[in-house]
This record gives sequence, structure tokens and C-alpha cells, in this order.
Amino acid sequence: MENVQGYIHSVETAGTVDGPGIRYIVFTTGCPLNCVYCHNPDTRKMKSGKLVNSFDILKEIHEYKDYHKATGGGVTISGGEPLVQPEFISSIFKGCKQMGVHTTLDTSGYLNNKMSDEQLKDVDLVLLDIKSMIPEIYKKITKVDIQPTLDFAKRLESLGVNVWVRFVFVPGWSDRADNVQALADFVATLSNVEMVEVLPFHKMGEDKWKKMALEYELYDVQEPSAEQTNAIRQVFKDKGLKVR
Repeated sequence: MENVQGYIHSVETAGTVDGPGIRYIVFTTGCPLNCVYCHNPDTRKMKSGKLVNSFDILKEIHEYKDYHKATGGGVTISGGEPLVQPEFISSIFKGCKQMGVHTTLDTSGYLNNKMSDEQLKDVDLVLLDIKSMIPEIYKKITKVDIQPTLDFAKRLESLGVNVWVRFVFVPGWSDRADNVQALADFVATLSNVEMVEVLPFHKMGEDKWKKMALEYELYDVQEPSAEQTNAIRQVFKDKGLKVR
């Protein structure tokens, strides 16, 4: 296993929302998407992050591993988009598996072919963020095409990698009934999906856009109500999917 350099934004040693249990989370930098609701726009450029060695990250993971394992947790690599730096994250995942630590990859799937099948063997769970299903809506939100993400979803199924699908719904953008139904229909065809996480749009990243003087299109969008969120979740439940 090689010691590989990579760029990270930060780490969190006790994350609770990015995979099962309590987790050590590595936030990498670099992302090919330009999502209108991105809550970490400061991670888009890879070299805006801090240059570190994978072995140094693994040393810190080792210090926490018993604590994380006791909670059913482990390590999650998020971003940015982790697949921008496939060798770096693969080194971390391989080291985690050698320590017996559960591994999770949080990705948009857009860079489908950056990780080999062999490298994906060290990934226990993928949090696959499918931001929309209708191609025109997906491109409006992300500025890229959806097909690579769908291809990655099917590839993960063929490899038997467990997946949690994440859907952030934004009122007036991705909450159209036909869009939600199309996504539910697609996800229901995948035999490896353990859960769908329906995540309502929030405004926590708004201040970063202001500070970075970026054009933000969602100032007037309101965070959805519990009733709206539950209605979206029901669409997935009606397809027999586990939802939270």
C-alpha cells in the first residue's frame, strides 16, 4: 500500500450523518459539479485544500478506530468529490480495511470510472447522491450530465456494493412530482440499495456563497416543511424502499 498525497478541506472525528454509527469523516477538495445549493463551495478547487499524506490520515483513524467500531461506525470520505483524487482515497480505504474499519464513500458518481473495480472492493458502502432524475433538471442543478451517475449506480449493483441513495430536494427545482417519481422508479430497480435518504434543502451554505462573492440562485427559496418532506419520502416508500 502506497503513501499517497492528497488535498483535504477538513476532517471530523465524530460525524453522525454520513453513514452508520459515529464516523471519522475526511472532506476532500475538488469537484467537477457546480451545484446551485452546494453548502461547501470552498471545496470546489482541489488545490484550495491542505496537502496531506494518506498515512498521516490513517494514523489518526487508528487512534479513533475502537471508538468508532464500538458504535457501528467507521470512516467516510466525502467532499468536494472524493473521486477527483482516486489514488489518495483508495490508499485510505485500503488502510482502513487492514484495520478492520468500515468504509463509506460519499459521491455524486459523476467520475464513474476513476476508481477501478479492485479499488471499490475496499468500499463497504456508497452514499450515492442522485440530485435529480430528469436530465434537464439535473443539468440545471449541477451543470453536468446525469448519465455517468446512473452508470455508476448500475456498476455498483453489478459489483454488489451496498448503496444508500441520497436525494436533496429543493422546492421549485427538484421537487416536481414526475422527477421524484422517476427517481423512485429507477432506485427501485437496484437490488443493492439499502436505504433512500430524503434530505430537504437547507440554507446553511448561504453565507459561504456571500463571503466568496459567488452568484447564488436560491436566496428566495424557502426550506421545505415537514409535510413536504414526508410527501417526498412517501413516493419512495410506495416503491417498497426503506426511507429516512
